[in-house]
Amino acid sequence: MPIIVYIATSLDGHIAKKDGNIEWLMEVPNPENSDFGFSEFIERIDGIIMGKNTFETVVGFNQWPYVKPVFVLSNSLKSLPVGYEDKAQIVRGELKNIVASLETKGIKNFYIDGGKTIQSFLKEDLIDEIIITRIPTILGSGIPLFTDMDQELKFKVVNTEVLNQYLVKSTYSRIRD
Repeated sequence: MPIIVYIATSLDGHIAKKDGNIEWLMEVPNPENSDFGFSEFIERIDGIIMGKNTFETVVGFNQWPYVKPVFVLSNSLKSLPVGYEDKAQIVRGELKNIVASLETKGIKNFYIDGGKTIQSFLKEDLIDEIIITRIPTILGSGIPLFTDMDQELKFKVVNTEVLNQYLVKSTYSRIRD
């Protein structure tokens, strides 16, 4: 059961500005309207686990971008906004138990999204693969992808590619003893 992070960061490792703004991600020239491999990635996935803040950001988009089941990790969210009840489901509890429960429902390949959610999965050593696309912007401050952890996690580089002369997309695989 691969549990995979797919995310973009600034050169200085931020996934958003301090206020959660991600508009800077859209400033990269993209004359061919490429998704830079996201649709190919999403074909590998059975379900998406994202945090409440990420879900609220996605709800603010003009259209729902996912065709795979979405699970919103939140201990505070009581219900989904009107119109999203059939697009997502709230999950809560221990991460290992959530993953095990979803596996029994046929969800075997997970896409993890959202800063705090990714950090929580990393702290539990549940991430098998990380795909990071670096945007050539230095934000100077913001929401970091990685925070302090009690343990060291080792990964190996599987692939790195330059996209559109602006992006560097690297895939890392977890090394497990």
